[in-house]
Amino acid sequence: MDALAEILGRSPEMFPYVLDASNDTVSFIRLSRADYEKASFLDARILTPSTSAREVSWREAAAAIEAAELAERTGFIFHIGHVGSTLLSRLIGAHAGAFSLREPLILRLFAQLHSEPEARPRRWTEEDLEARMSGCLKLLSRTFDAGQRPVVKTTSFVSELSAELLKRASAPRAITMYVSPESYLATILGGPNSRKEARVLAASRLRRLHRRVGHEAWRLASLSEGESLALGWACEVSALALAASAAGERILRIDFDGFLADPPALLHAALRHFNIDATADDVGAILRGPHLHRYSKAPEHGYDAALRREVLDEARTVHAAEISRGLAWLDRAAAEFLPVRAALKFAGAAGA
Repeated sequence: MDALAEILGRSPEMFPYVLDASNDTVSFIRLSRADYEKASFLDARILTPSTSAREVSWREAAAAIEAAELAERTGFIFHIGHVGSTLLSRLIGAHAGAFSLREPLILRLFAQLHSEPEARPRRWTEEDLEARMSGCLKLLSRTFDAGQRPVVKTTSFVSELSAELLKRASAPRAITMYVSPESYLATILGGPNSRKEARVLAASRLRRLHRRVGHEAWRLASLSEGESLALGWACEVSALALAASAAGERILRIDFDGFLADPPALLHAALRHFNIDATADDVGAILRGPHLHRYSKAPEHGYDAALRREVLDEARTVHAAEISRGLAWLDRAAAEFLPVRAALKFAGAAGA
C-alpha cells in the first residue's frame, strides 16, 4: 500500500474538497475531528490561510481508494433549505455512534452534471462518471472511530441527485427534511439573507422544475416574490418525492415543524433510522446540550424554537399578501402538473 492509500485508509483527515472536472484532479485538505465538528459547510467557508492542501490526479486518487479498500456506507440528510437540516446534523453528530459531515462541496459537481449533462467533460463516459462518484462517496464514508455511521448533510440542490444516490448498490438510508409551503414561505420572507439567497437560486430552480414537468411553463419575470418562492419549494420537494419513490422505507421524512414539536421522539427516530443505537438517556443528554439554543449555521448566535416562531409570525403579518400569492400559485401548478402534485402529497400539504 502506497503512502496516499495508507493516509486515506487511516481516517477522514484528508478530506476530498473538490474534484476539478476540467483537469481531472482531486484536491484534498487536512481537517481534524474538531474541524469537522465545527464546520457548518465543507466548502470554501472551511478554508483558512493555514489550510493544508494537496492536489492529485484522479487516477492516483482512484488507485489509492482501491488499495485502501474503502467502501460506500454513508447515510444522507436531504432537505429543501432553511428547514433545520444543519441542526439535525449537529444533533446526530453529537452521538458517539455518528460522524456528521455538512454540505461537502464535491457532491455539488455531481448534482450539476446530473442536472446539466452538457457540462460533463466530453472525454468522460458514463463509466468514468460513475467511477468518480463512487470514489468520492467512498471517501465521504470514512470515520475517525470504528463502528461510527457517516451521515452526510447535503446542500439543498444536491437533492436533485438524491434519487440516483439512493438507488446505489450500497442501499443508503436517508432523512428528507421539509416544511409545509406556508411555513416555508414565511421562513424565507422572514429573513433578508434568505430572501437574497432565494433570488440567486430562482433561475436554477426554475430550470430544474421545467425539466421535471417537461416544458417551459413559467417565466421568472412574471412571478411575484411569493410565487417564485412557491416555485422553489415545489422544485426542491418534488426532488425529495422522487427520492422517496426510489428508496421506500430507507427514507425517513421529517417535517421540521413537527420535529420542533417533539425533538426527543424525532431525534430518536432519526438515530434509529441510521442504525445508531441510542437510549432515551442518550437523546436527552444530546438535547440538553447547546444545539437547540444556538443558530446551527453560526453557533455563536443564540436561536431557538421560540425565536423562530416570533420571526415566522411577524413574516405572516408583514408578507401575508405574498404568502397568499405563493400558495395560490402552488394550487394552480398542482392542478396542471404531476410533479407539483407529488410534492404536495409528499409533504402532506393541503390540496394534495
